[in-house]
Parts: sequence; C-alpha cells; structure tokens
Amino acid sequence: MLALAAPFLGARFGFPDAGNDPADHSSRQAYDLLADGFGAGANGPLLLVTSLDGDDAAAALPALSDAVAATPGVAAVLPPAVDPSGATALLTVLPETGPQDAATEDLVHALRDDVLPAAGADAGLDVHVGGVTAAAIDVNESMADGLPLLIGGVVTVSMVLLLVSFRSVVVMLTAALMNLLSVAAAYGVVALVLEGGWAGQLVGIDTETPMPAYVPVVMFAVLFGLSMDYEVFLISRMRESWMRTGDNARAIVDGLAGTGRVITAAAAIMVTVFAALVPSPDVVLKSLGVGMAAAILIDATIVRMLLVPAVMHVLGRANWWSPRWLDRRIPQLYVEGRPELFLPEREPEPALVR
Repeated sequence: MLALAAPFLGARFGFPDAGNDPADHSSRQAYDLLADGFGAGANGPLLLVTSLDGDDAAAALPALSDAVAATPGVAAVLPPAVDPSGATALLTVLPETGPQDAATEDLVHALRDDVLPAAGADAGLDVHVGGVTAAAIDVNESMADGLPLLIGGVVTVSMVLLLVSFRSVVVMLTAALMNLLSVAAAYGVVALVLEGGWAGQLVGIDTETPMPAYVPVVMFAVLFGLSMDYEVFLISRMRESWMRTGDNARAIVDGLAGTGRVITAAAAIMVTVFAALVPSPDVVLKSLGVGMAAAILIDATIVRMLLVPAVMHVLGRANWWSPRWLDRRIPQLYVEGRPELFLPEREPEPALVR
C-alpha cells in the first residue's frame, strides 16, 4: 500500500491541455506545430494588463516592456496594445517554456513578486498578470493549499461519528488510518499513470501530464465516503456479534461472513462504473476513472477484507476499549436502530401436562 502511494510524493499539480491529447487529434497537431514554430510558450502566453492615467503612463510602457523582456524565462514580449480610449494597456508575454512546465509557474511568481512591482513603481503603473495559464496556476495552487484542510476536516468529523456509533477509540483510529491509506494508494496510482510511462501507456496516456488539483479533491470526497460506508457496514456486524458473545475472534468472523459478499458485490459495481471512464480520450476523466476504480478495488479487497480484520485480530479485546469517562459522556447512537422495541412480546409457553 505504501509502495502504491509513493509516486504521489513526486506529483506536480497543473492543468492538462492540448499537448496531452492523442497524437492524431487536430488540437494536438496544432499545439505541436505552434510549439515547433514559435516556441513552447506560444501555447500559453501571459497577459499583462495595466491602467493608464495620463500620457506619462503611456510613455512608460516601453520601459516596462524592456524590463519584462529582460526577465529570465521570457522568450518575447509583443508590442503593447492600448484600447481606443487610452485607459488600458495590454502586453502579451511569451514564456520560453510551455504552460505545464514548472518553470512557467516560477516565471509567473517572479513577475508578480519582483519584476512588475519594481518596474511598475518606476513607471507609475500597477500591472497585473492574467491569462489562461496564470489563472490555471492560481486555481491549482488554491486547491492544493486547501486539500490538507479538506482531508483534516472530513477525517475529524468521521472519527467523531465512528466514536459515537461504536463507542471504541481503537475502531475509530483504525478506520481513519485505513481509509487514509486507501486514498493515498489511489493518489499514487493516478500519479504513476500520469507520468506517461509504462503504466500510463496501458490506459492511453503517453506523455507526462500534470495532475489537476481538483482530481485529488474529488477523489477524496467520493472515495472516503465509499470506504467509510464499507467500514460502518463491516464493523456494525462485528459489534453486534461482540455485544452478543463477548468473543472478539468470533465477532470478526461473523462480521466478515455477514458482509463480505455484499461489500464485494457493491465494490464490483463501482469499479465497473469508474472503469468505464478509462477509455475516454479526455485525460482528466481517464485519470479519475483509473484512480477511483483502483481505490475501490484496493479498499474492498486489501483493506476491508484483509487489513482491518487482521489488525482487529491482533488487537483482540482492545478493539472495543473506551475510557469510562468518555463512555459516560458520549450519547447512545444505535446505527441499526432498536428492533426489539417494535417486536411483539413473546407469549408465555404453555405449561406441560403430566
């Protein structure tokens, strides 16, 4: 599981573009022709926009253009374009690298943080960096920065619900760790496929492709919900047996026997649904399909049917431990309801006639 998750450590966030389309697509051919003729940066120009207040500001545009052109990583700066009213100026900057390249992201930050504030102050201009490439960089960074907060919040809420449902600290911690391990393995599979090597070629990805930041966000939301659903289904059967028999080993066997087929069938349906996305020519849909299908397959087999029961066997009676002070304070939550309240009372058995 850790080996599967390892490729995600080297994942680079970004938006796929026409350069990741199949080689026989017209959009890919146009992308390659443009890169060969005018450089890779022609496929992702940066747009510098500033407002002009008076003739002095317009006269400062050539100096601003020269300062941008002298920045490392800039291939060319097109002549400034001024709107008919003379209130706004536009400079189109062609980077030396393509829109997916990490060097282009570094260039955007260098322009915003260092070059433009200095050059704009000298010219009295407030310059903004925009365009599709810069917007994609901003969106990816925003989502990537928020991913740990999303994961932490969802895991915390899930742990609280598990604690209330099963009144066990160990079950709560085990479920959270196993689910995180399952999601991490799925992230690693997607990262491996997007590298464009042998794994990517198996599903039709032949070029190195950045991972859109919303892919791990969507995957986590869906996969954590599904894996937690399987966990609750499995553990609820185990806890019922534990409450009835007090035998941990018997509870684990009863839980697996009662839910194994249902979890496997449900997982098989979901794997089939997500695997149907893999033949799609769209790289994003393809990566989502691969990641979700792999995650559910891993979760329903390795995690839910092997790791969780094995860990619970090793821990023994400690699985159901909870501090007394905590047990007194958390409310009673009956996951499966209380059917004994609605069953008719049993009639007394007739006395035996001697």
